[in-house]
Amino acid sequence: MDYNPNRSSTSLRVQEFPISYSKNVLTAIGCDTQGLISSTSSSNKNYATGCVLVCDSIDDMVNNSCSGIGCCQTPIPDGIKDFNVRARSPENHSKVSEFNPCSFAFVVEEKAYKFSTLDLQNMQDKRAFPLVLDWAVGKQTCKDAKKNTAGYACKATNSNCFNSKNGPGYLCNCFSGYQGNPYLFDGCQGISISLLVLLLGGSSVLLGLKRRKLIKLQEKYFQQNGGLMLQEHILNHGRSMETTKIFSNDELKKATNNYDESRVLGKGGYGTVYKGVLSDNKDVAIKKSKICDKSQIKQFINEVILLTQINHRNVVKLIGCCLETEVPLLVYEFITNGTLSDHIHDRSRASSLSWERRLKIAIEIARALAYLHSETSMPIIHRDVKSTNILLDDNHTAKVADFGASRLIALDQIEITTLVQGTLGYLDPEYFQTGQLTEKSDVYSFGVVLAELLTGEEAISSNRPESYKNLAMYFGSTLKEDHLLHILEDHIVNEGNIEPIKEVANLAKACLRLRGEDRPTMMEVAMELEGLRIMEKHPWGKDNQTTEETEYLLNTTTLSLNIDIGAGSSVSVVSGHDSMINQLVKPLDDGQ
Repeated sequence: MDYNPNRSSTSLRVQEFPISYSKNVLTAIGCDTQGLISSTSSSNKNYATGCVLVCDSIDDMVNNSCSGIGCCQTPIPDGIKDFNVRARSPENHSKVSEFNPCSFAFVVEEKAYKFSTLDLQNMQDKRAFPLVLDWAVGKQTCKDAKKNTAGYACKATNSNCFNSKNGPGYLCNCFSGYQGNPYLFDGCQGISISLLVLLLGGSSVLLGLKRRKLIKLQEKYFQQNGGLMLQEHILNHGRSMETTKIFSNDELKKATNNYDESRVLGKGGYGTVYKGVLSDNKDVAIKKSKICDKSQIKQFINEVILLTQINHRNVVKLIGCCLETEVPLLVYEFITNGTLSDHIHDRSRASSLSWERRLKIAIEIARALAYLHSETSMPIIHRDVKSTNILLDDNHTAKVADFGASRLIALDQIEITTLVQGTLGYLDPEYFQTGQLTEKSDVYSFGVVLAELLTGEEAISSNRPESYKNLAMYFGSTLKEDHLLHILEDHIVNEGNIEPIKEVANLAKACLRLRGEDRPTMMEVAMELEGLRIMEKHPWGKDNQTTEETEYLLNTTTLSLNIDIGAGSSVSVVSGHDSMINQLVKPLDDGQ
């Protein structure tokens, strides 16, 4: 409707359709204002209603709210087709003229007008307002309209008809549970179907957004964890890094059935190890660490690069890594027969570990540690050597595993200062006190493993007396009292191997010396154990040795290795030509 600000009243008359009382309201604007709506002289209804505004300040008015201060609204009568609207000021705005010189009143669609304090002076700028009329189809009732099928307006199958409340005619509506346009064929559709389509569409959008967010997060972690550095190294080194694989997070999730609890192989201080099956059906062990020091990412990548290049039959092979998670994941070859600890401390398994097999395992562990200390491009200190970190395959071949605590040492360094890490019972006491990590720290831990192999005892046990809960102390005290035979595993001792067992016990004692500089190196330990095993296989000096063998050994150029194993004891390993030296370090293939 049009509004003329220069008139105190305005009228409207509609011929066909009633003015909707449910959608429109009488609205008055101003202070010292009355807004009135009444019937016209030609109306068939006699009515009058309105609202009054009394206020003396603009301060209490609320924009976008017709709260009764500065703006009021009231319903209009039902079923009217005409009205007369009047705006008046009882005191002619004498007290409010500075901010409200005029009064305004009009009928408007309720949702179409939002009050503003600016309207108190500038209402004349808004010259038109929407008004809603009620309408209906024809002048027939639903009952009569249905008789004329061709002219019946409710076309949709799922629709019904109801008579107009504001005069003749009828309206159409969709059945409950349907929505749409009831005046069109197939215009009313089930809300459940529409809702399902909406939900599916919404879910698809949400999943897409979530997926993109995840991809961005994985890209962020990949960069944070040194992924670009590792990729660059792989590209620059070609074939030397061809076995290194950077796995995606999705690959490893699929391989572990989303890290299902049933896939857990073991849990430790550094994290959890899961069994995984890659897309090529290859079994792997996936280590999920608990924490990652972001300041050591470059060091971590350097260690990954180095470890993937290690190719030693007694070291678990690192296949690759995943850098798309907050904490990087490491992927190792899967070893089938559990840990050395399982075999030593499980009575049903321990009986299958003969002395010969235990000596073989000790040699293989020593070889691996000697290799890490001496034969890699940069020496590696394992820092957590223990029987649970030694794995056995189906042939009882030992594999040193779990380099989560490992550190590299520059070739010109003898020791490094680190935050003390390790496992109680295996931890080098000198390292624990000083924080100075050296290769001899691994030697001490290996000494504890040797003691486990000999005794079957655990590194820490509450079953022993209070002062001997620590196996290293218990073992050393027993040797000092010359009671070694009292604590050895019963089934490994026989008349033919008592002396070699004593030699290995003395070697373990040497590894467990408190001062690192007094301990042998892992290379010396490995050669000592190799020598003992060769002597068991070739009992030189015994009656069955031929005269020719003896003369050959005595006449060949010899190499003497004199290794101090502590307590004033030493063992000499003597060999002839290079072929004999090779015997000392060649792999043991017969598993005995």
